[in-house]
Amino acid sequence: MAEEKDKKQSSRRRNNRRTEKESEWQERVVQIRRVTKVVKGGKKLSFRAIVIVGNERGQVGVGVGKASDVIGAVRKGVADGKKHLVNVPLTRDQSIPHPSTGEGGAAQVLIRPAAPGTGVIAGGAVRTVLELAGVKNVLAKRLGSKSPLNNARAALEALSSLRTFQEVAQSRDIPVEQLY
Repeated sequence: MAEEKDKKQSSRRRNNRRTEKESEWQERVVQIRRVTKVVKGGKKLSFRAIVIVGNERGQVGVGVGKASDVIGAVRKGVADGKKHLVNVPLTRDQSIPHPSTGEGGAAQVLIRPAAPGTGVIAGGAVRTVLELAGVKNVLAKRLGSKSPLNNARAALEALSSLRTFQEVAQSRDIPVEQLY
């Protein structure tokens, strides 16, 4: 009987760890679209979900899921977002180290660091990406396409192209103090 209790307790601990790991990630659905495919018997209806996943500590990803029901599409989108995670270098002020641009399809996104207390000045999917990445002070401008998916991917590309001061100093073979 003691062994059974130990097994139950260890399985509970494992379940608690799983929920802790899962709760670390936040997910936000940006768009759900009803899409159709024309087949021999008529039109086949399905749903496409654009989901942004992040931990607000410098990791964020954009995922797309498609399924015959909304819940399945969102679940697939979350899984896809976790596969395409990007690490974002954050400064002490919870901003980004330098200005950056990114492109996704016909969308362009320009992001710039901002002073502490500014907040996230961005719109739509770009705002969601920046918030879930953990950036607190940033200015962003969406240029070109208004598509949420392309804008989210452009923001992700802009964030992935960011480099820390240490990386820049190392690539130039100079000390960090000399960068300023």
